[in-house]
Parts: sequence; C-alpha cells; structure tokens
Amino acid sequence: MSLKLFRRSGIWHYRGTIGPPERRARLRGSTKTDDKAAAERQVSEIESQYWRGHFDGPQAILTFEVAAQKYRAAGKSARFLDPVEKYLAKTLIKDIKPSRIRQMAIELYGHCSGATRNRMGITPAQAVINFAAKAELCPPIRVERFREDAKVKEPATLEWVQAFRTTASPVLGNYALFMFLTGCRPSEALAIDPERDLNLKAGTCIIRNTKQGRQRKAHLPAMLVAALANMPIEPGRPLFWYRHYNDMQWPWHQASKRAGIQRLTPHCCRHGCVTGLLRRGIDVVTIGKLVDMTPEMVLETYGHAMNDPTLTDRLVDTPLTRALLEVVESPIKTGTT
Repeated sequence: MSLKLFRRSGIWHYRGTIGPPERRARLRGSTKTDDKAAAERQVSEIESQYWRGHFDGPQAILTFEVAAQKYRAAGKSARFLDPVEKYLAKTLIKDIKPSRIRQMAIELYGHCSGATRNRMGITPAQAVINFAAKAELCPPIRVERFREDAKVKEPATLEWVQAFRTTASPVLGNYALFMFLTGCRPSEALAIDPERDLNLKAGTCIIRNTKQGRQRKAHLPAMLVAALANMPIEPGRPLFWYRHYNDMQWPWHQASKRAGIQRLTPHCCRHGCVTGLLRRGIDVVTIGKLVDMTPEMVLETYGHAMNDPTLTDRLVDTPLTRALLEVVESPIKTGTT
C-alpha cells in the first residue's frame, strides 16, 4: 500500500495506508500546494520518512518540531517555546547536542542575562526533548546552565498587598491576595477554574497546574474567602479572568504605580508567603508541602538571612525570662529611687 493524491478545492491532499501488515499506519493530510509535482515530492518524502522510522527507529525521523507538537498535545506548558521551536524546527532530535542548545540560547537571547537564557532558551528545549525521552523516542539530554547572578527577591508583605488592592481591580487585587495567602505560583493561580476547583464553603481550592506535576489542595484563610466571595465570577472564564501572564503585567504595574508603592512582580506575593512562614518559625518541610517545593528548594530560594544583629535577644525573650529579670531588677530599681 502507498499514499495516493487527490485534489480538493484546488489543493492536493494525500491519504492511504503505509507499512508492513503487522505495523500499518493510516495517514492523511494536506500538501498545502496546488502544484502536483511538488505534492508528489512531499508524499514521497513522507513515505521515505516513515520507512526510515520503521527500520532505523523513531530517532531517525523525529524532529524537534514533531516532538514539540507531541509536548503541546500532552498539555505541557508552552511558555517561551515558540522561538525555540522555530529555531530548531526541522532539526532531528538525535542531532541536537547540549552545545547546540546553548548556542541557540545565545543567538536568541544574547542581549539578556544568564538567567533569561536559561529560562527562555535552555529550559523549554530541554523540556521537549526529555518529554520525548520518557516516551522512549530518544535519549534524555542535560544542558549546562549559564551562570546566574544571585539576586535576593523582595518579598511582598500583607501591607503591600492591601495597598495594591486599593488601586487594582477587584480581580487583580484578589489575585495578589490569593498568591500571598496560598503561596501559589502566578501561572497556578491563573489556571484556576472557579466551578471545578474552588470550594469557598470548605475554604479550599484545588491547585492543578503545578510545576511539580501533582495537584494539591490549598487552604483559604477567612480573609481570602471573604474577598473571593465578593468578587464577580464569569462563567467560562478562569477565576482571575486573565488566561496568560503577559496579559496582566501592564494593569498590574499600573496599579502599583497608582498606589505609590514599590514595584513588585506577582511572584513576589508567593515569595512573601514563603518568607513570612519561614520568619514565623514554620519548618521547611511543612512549607515545602504547602507551596509545592522540596525543603532544599525552600532553603535555597527563600532562606535569606535577616539583617538584624539583635535577633539573639529572642533566645532569652520568653515569659519566664522576663519574669525573672523583673525580680532581679526590682531591688536595684527600689534602691535608686
């Protein structure tokens, strides 16, 4: 059997069955051309690719473009993927080496920091290839990251969030409060379906679109439940209306400007949640479970030192020590009056 051409609305299409009896594949599609000779060449190449894959394995024909399509179809995050996919489109996965991915990141984002090259270049490329590797279509790949300058992120505080809410829309203001009180990532909060995930009566919300690939149930403090209960919810739209992170950046920063407060990113609200819990003495294992991180990640990302040399006073600042100090100091105070 082979693929046959047929014409529809002036464009040549193909369909048919190809392969040995025990592994036949039914294919159909459009050549997107009205030139029969060009269409025949396309069909010949499709058949050739199939047989190369049959005899030499999937690595012989798997391109980055096809792997990216499978990655998207599985519902994986495609953020930053478009430029990478365009750059590597027809390249066979087997020919993509770590050095090639680093070079791609430099060419696409040479004017940016190492952190940006890692996040927007290396991460999406490696994610697609390793997704294909899990399906046994190719070997996994590991790419050395560019050096990143360590920067301590400024955590949002409840005071900052409340000031932000005075000038932001109810939707955007509650988005900030939600991340601060649940430790959600910005993308996780934007993916919440109010009908499916939100239970205000129980004070809980299911977080499905997590970075670690496992859903969790977040507790909603009373303040957050009250705020969400008074927020307009539109059927068919996400809880916080915005479907993409980039869509809310402009109104977010405009609200900060109107409030006259420090310009912080949405992620700083999650940062404020974790930092606040750490400074209240909650252990890193518990925090990690609450915000979908390993204890090591909590310490590495959020465990910053507090610049206060008087913190050692807390070692003796207890009700018992305060009572003892009052007893010891009372005769001295009496003698000096």
